[in-house]
Amino acid sequence: MVQQIFSGKRKTAVAKLRLNPGNGKIFYNYLPVSELSLFHRLALLEPVRIYEREFGELPKHDFFIKTMSGGKEAQIEASRLAIAKALLKTTGSDTLKKAFLNYDRNMIVPDARRKETRKPGDSKARAKRQKSYR
Repeated sequence: MVQQIFSGKRKTAVAKLRLNPGNGKIFYNYLPVSELSLFHRLALLEPVRIYEREFGELPKHDFFIKTMSGGKEAQIEASRLAIAKALLKTTGSDTLKKAFLNYDRNMIVPDARRKETRKPGDSKARAKRQKSYR
């Protein structure tokens, strides 16, 4: 099987996922997912659990995720998106897509919100300069 690469983005964080034949193991930045904190581990395992519930078995692939840029939470969410996209692409299942959408739409649809740019002459993106009448 040819090695497949998928990516996920959230804010400025980017996660690149390499999919190899295996038995459903997930490695996040060269660490097994069991080494992560509880909530990060649960977030990364959500797409796999939904896949398991739909098909009754673990995926037959190992997921190697490498993240860059952004913050820790955004990197986890980008990784979660990459895992879900990889599972959808490899199975081509419409029921899995519906299950992901019913659980959390951001699992397969990237969040397009970005930081608003700072305007010239003002202090912040939305804040206006104060003026004094006295």
